[in-house]
Amino acid sequence: DKTFSVPILMTCAIGGKLGPHDEAWRRVLALPFELAAFPRSWFGAIGLPVVSYALPALIAIGHARFFHSPPRLWNPLRWLRAFLWPRISPMLKTLQPSTGGYLEATPLTSFVTMALASAGEKNHPCVPDAVRFLIQSQRADGSWAIDTNLATWATTLSVKALGENLPHEARAPIKEWLLAQQYKTIHPFTNAAPGGWAWTDLPGGVPDADDTSGALIALWKLCDSDDERSEIIPAVEAGIAWLLDLQNRDGGMPTFCRGWGTLPFDRSTPEITAHALWAWSIWKMSINKMLRARMMMAERRAFLYLRRTQRADGAWLPLWFGNEHAPNEDNPVHGTAMVMLGREGAKNCDEMLQRSVKFLLAAQNTDGGWGGAQNILSTIEETANCVQALAALNHDTIRTQAHRRGVSWLIEKTQGGVAFPAAPIGLYFARLWYHEKMYPVAWTLAALEAARQAENRAPN
Repeated sequence: DKTFSVPILMTCAIGGKLGPHDEAWRRVLALPFELAAFPRSWFGAIGLPVVSYALPALIAIGHARFFHSPPRLWNPLRWLRAFLWPRISPMLKTLQPSTGGYLEATPLTSFVTMALASAGEKNHPCVPDAVRFLIQSQRADGSWAIDTNLATWATTLSVKALGENLPHEARAPIKEWLLAQQYKTIHPFTNAAPGGWAWTDLPGGVPDADDTSGALIALWKLCDSDDERSEIIPAVEAGIAWLLDLQNRDGGMPTFCRGWGTLPFDRSTPEITAHALWAWSIWKMSINKMLRARMMMAERRAFLYLRRTQRADGAWLPLWFGNEHAPNEDNPVHGTAMVMLGREGAKNCDEMLQRSVKFLLAAQNTDGGWGGAQNILSTIEETANCVQALAALNHDTIRTQAHRRGVSWLIEKTQGGVAFPAAPIGLYFARLWYHEKMYPVAWTLAALEAARQAENRAPN
């Protein structure tokens, strides 16, 4: 995946940190921006060297590399790229959202802007809006966030965490807002069909499987009756069909696009697959029979995928989350907890679930909390997810003791629910780490509520 490794090298070359000009630019991989001229439906077969939603980076950085270090005169690519650039260049403006920020993200927008400026394209039509986005998105302390916001994702997390505790008068406005975030047209970045949700309410978002599943689950919880659910069935069925169409041949769910396949963010991942299973299961009896039949087939394939991808120790590795202190910076604790939560309907522990429980129990630290792996520093994020995952299962003495110790750790760490220091747990391509202030709050609330319900179920 060259989505960010190439831009980082390009930045170093522009800054004069890779040696003399010619030598520096030869170290920057030549991205084949000419491929953007092909029909979008061909991209899966072409095998782009960047993730599916990073076309602006492919185009701008590929052109910058071509400008500074073109192929030799005898190479046909030199003439092909020079010929196609006037045709491809306008795509950068077409792909740019009204806010000016590609994906509403500072890194991608910055890389595109730097690439164009270094290649003599300071007057490109997309540059003024990109610069405006960068200036306006700077925080008061001088810093920039990776994303402008995760409004849709944070909202669905909060709705799931609050559950029945969400005030009734708040449900209708949130439901209407969430329905308004559903994509109604084909997306220009990924060519995604209508029906999905992105992580943000801003126009630069891209529909993805995790946010679509989260929105479907939140919509169920925001409805107080079957009559209310029937009113939104068209939107729900569109979201479910969108997920079904996205399912990969291996039965798992990718993040953005089905069929791009060769890069990590387009391959199937266990926690997103389990999240889709959760969304499908709660709406199963409310949708039309044909869609339900498709869903049941998809569920079987998804369960087989989860069975194949479970490690021997019972863990699953997530894609979008990591831990800087764990081996290989993976986060098997978070991934396993997310798969267990996604299988909310499986209250009885089958063999697969039993192995995952054993893994979480073995990974619990002596202080009662959990980190990204065994013997890794405990954090609120991982501990909360493990408590919720264990508490959601049927009563068992060992699991109960484990989640009770986790609850005690959470209460102490959050100072009784008033302090929520966030840890880096979010992970983007090329190891761009982020923390999100809503994660420890929403996940702790969900964990404590699950633990409360578990105590009510426990025998006297």
